[in-house]
Amino acid sequence: MPGRPSRSEDREGQDQHTLRASHAVGEGYQRAVGQEAATIGGVAIAVTRRQALDLRLRAQQLGREAGTVADTAVLDIGVQDTGADGALWALAIRGAAQPPADELATVWTIRGAPHVYRRADLPGVAAATVPFSDADAGKRIYDASRPLKAAGITNLAALDAVADAMRSIVTAPMVKGEMSTRLHAVMDEPYQRFCGVCDAVHLYEMPFRLAALRAGLELQAGTSPPVLQPLPGLRPAAEVPRQLDVVRAYLRLLGPATPQHVAGYLDAPVKDVKDHWPDDAVEVSLDGERRWLLAEDADRHDQPGPDGTLLLAPFDLYLQARDRPLLVPDPEHAKDLWRTLGRPGGVLAEGEIVGTWRARKAKPGIDVSVDLWAPVDRSAIDAQAERLAASRGLPLTRVEVR
Repeated sequence: MPGRPSRSEDREGQDQHTLRASHAVGEGYQRAVGQEAATIGGVAIAVTRRQALDLRLRAQQLGREAGTVADTAVLDIGVQDTGADGALWALAIRGAAQPPADELATVWTIRGAPHVYRRADLPGVAAATVPFSDADAGKRIYDASRPLKAAGITNLAALDAVADAMRSIVTAPMVKGEMSTRLHAVMDEPYQRFCGVCDAVHLYEMPFRLAALRAGLELQAGTSPPVLQPLPGLRPAAEVPRQLDVVRAYLRLLGPATPQHVAGYLDAPVKDVKDHWPDDAVEVSLDGERRWLLAEDADRHDQPGPDGTLLLAPFDLYLQARDRPLLVPDPEHAKDLWRTLGRPGGVLAEGEIVGTWRARKAKPGIDVSVDLWAPVDRSAIDAQAERLAASRGLPLTRVEVR
């Protein structure tokens, strides 16, 4: 990353739905809770806020000069591809600019959002992102579970039924709207609802999205409305690869964390997360609060984080952590950053989120506006705005800093 001001001192058993073989149900969390906290030289590890943030910045490789698709860590958990500055921008600010398109794939996974992964990892991703249980599936599909339950259909069986229908319908690239129309014609009433926005009856949205990868479908990159296409021969891995395990990945990339944080990220029940807690998660104290890290990360919790200034997209993984007060302690600043509608991006400088930014098209290029909560070197902001415009293939017309 370019230079920055100096840092202050304190710094988812069988068929499609249950392929999980990491550890016996509940054992990992019970063992982690029952054991003593991690220690160094017999002293329990205490992690400060600054150390926790630095650990995440390093783990996510923010500001890395250069890297490849193979060695970019955030691709293990998936890079959300939402908005104009989605996955490709997230990869660029981690040193993987202009990655080979054939090495990446976009699929609907966590929280039903489009995420980008290594194409070679898709069998593992298909296994890693299935719901942990029927209760978990019910939580992930929200209100769609109620009519299914009333009809005597389990949530996992419903996802498989939707996936089977999708697989038979999509044999070539197809726009989401067309597939939705065809699904409406073949699915029974418990799977469907009246949509006031569309003024039509169609499938509930979350089962639609969460069944797509089960059906062996990917999203064509950059399409809006989304275009789905088959992934020939895709079969979920028999076991979840260690690096793609979603609970482990959260702890590695957004730790120290609690089961509640991981459950919030996945939209899963806390019980299911605890049932799949890693055996090698160790307890640490984060400013007096009980949290967990993977053992290998606890050993390097006190290494400094990267330097520089970056413009993080609104749905960048760093901003997806479920302990928002740790990232942005000021409630008013947090409210500004994590808006329900029209969410801006975050300005990262000196290892802290110090403001928000937005970019909009302005012929012949884009304008970038920045609202700061703390002073930041203007030249660093200008450099990152230029980089953002270049990533969109447009000239930078103006940078406004307030």
